[in-house]
Amino acid sequence: QVQLVESGGGLVLAGGSLRLSCAASGRTFSSYAVAWFRQAPGKEREFVSAITRTGRNTIYADSVKGRFTISRDSPENTVSLEMNSLKPEDTAVYYCAAGVRSAINTATRFYDYWGQGTQVTVSS
Repeated sequence: QVQLVESGGGLVLAGGSLRLSCAASGRTFSSYAVAWFRQAPGKEREFVSAITRTGRNTIYADSVKGRFTISRDSPENTVSLEMNSLKPEDTAVYYCAAGVRSAINTATRFYDYWGQGTQVTVSS
């Protein structure tokens, strides 16, 4: 089992940047595919980005492609989400999730462990 803790959220002006980090404990993070999801008030949780166990493959939602970058730091047992050119519509609670399956997927049901989330607020 693995425990996930997100950090790095905050309040930023539109056009600004934030870097979210997901730290894992309990088991090495390289055993899991990892994804970021987000949930805005009154909306369903939606996929943002995912990275394979090796870090060689990544996928992004169309809404963040070209602005967000997901990466792994294996020695630190973390996965980061670099968010640039932020927009007010990026405002949400961002969740880190880990899955035991080797393939990455955009659906929440493919991920087995979840963090508590970190709030990202982008003001216009």
